[in-house]
Amino acid sequence: MHRGAPLADGGVAMSERRGVACFVGALCLYGTVGWVLSCIDMPSDVVVLCRGAIGCAFVAAVLLASRRGVDWAAVRANVPWLCVGGLSLGLNWVLLFAAYRATTVAVATLCNYMAPIMLILVAPVLLHERRSVPKTACAFVAVFGMVLVSGVLGAGGDGVTAQGIGLGLAAAVFSAALVLANKKLCGIPVLERSVVQLAFATAAALPWAVFSGLGARLNPDAASVALVVLLGVVHTGVAYCLYFAGLARIGAQTAAVLGYVEPVVSVLVSTTVMHEPLSAMGWAGAAVIVVAAAASELLE
Repeated sequence: MHRGAPLADGGVAMSERRGVACFVGALCLYGTVGWVLSCIDMPSDVVVLCRGAIGCAFVAAVLLASRRGVDWAAVRANVPWLCVGGLSLGLNWVLLFAAYRATTVAVATLCNYMAPIMLILVAPVLLHERRSVPKTACAFVAVFGMVLVSGVLGAGGDGVTAQGIGLGLAAAVFSAALVLANKKLCGIPVLERSVVQLAFATAAALPWAVFSGLGARLNPDAASVALVVLLGVVHTGVAYCLYFAGLARIGAQTAAVLGYVEPVVSVLVSTTVMHEPLSAMGWAGAAVIVVAAAASELLE
C-alpha cells in the first residue's frame, strides 16, 4: 500500500489504524451472524434476501438523513466496480449458504476462508501492491489455524462432499472479488459505496430466494421478525459501512490476514454463548489465527 510522502506518514498511519479498527469491528459483527441466524425461525434463503434489503434501506436512510446530498458524480464514475462488488457480495452469501447445505459447516467455512490466500496471490498483480513476504507467511499460518478450528482433521471425512467443497471455494472467489472491486473504487464516500453495493447484493440474492425459499409457507414469530431486522440494520447496514470504510484505508494483503478474525469470533460465540463444544485443537487453532493476524500488522 502506498505510504505517502514522509511528512504525511503520521496521517497515513493514523488512517490505516482507523481502517483496521473499522474492518475488525465489521468482522466481529459478522462473527455473530451464525448465532443470530440460529434464533430465526425462517428459511435461510428468505433471511439472506431480507438482510440485504433491510441493510440497503437502512444505509439509504442514513445517507438521506445526512442532508449532504448524494454524490451522484462519484457513483456514476464508479458504477462498474460498484456493480462487481455488489454482485460478488450477493453471490458470496448465496454460495456460502448453499455450501452449508451440501457439506459440513466446518468444511464450508474452511473453503470460504481460502479467500485471503487468493488475495495474497493476486493483489500484487491486480492492485500493484508490493508483495509482503511476512504477510504472505502470516496468511498461510492463519489458514493452518483455520484448519485446526474447523475440526476437519478429526472429522474422518463425514459429510464432506465435492459439491460442498466446490460451492465453498466459489464463495471464496466472490469474497476475494469483493475486496478487489472495492480497492478499485476511487473518490466515493462510504455511505454511497455501501448502499449501492448492498442494492446489487440484494438483486443477486433475489433469484435464489425466489426459487428456493419464497414459495415456502411463512409464519414467523415476532422474535424472528425482530432478529431479521437486527440482522439487516446492525449486521448488514452498520457492519458493511464499517467494512467498506476499513477497506478504503488498508491494503488487500492486510485485509486478507485480518479476515481470519471473523471465524475466531464465530468460534468464541459458538462455544461461550451457544455452548457448542470445541476441542483443544480448535482452541489452539483460534490462538494461531489471532497471533497470525496480530503479527501481520507488526511485520512488514
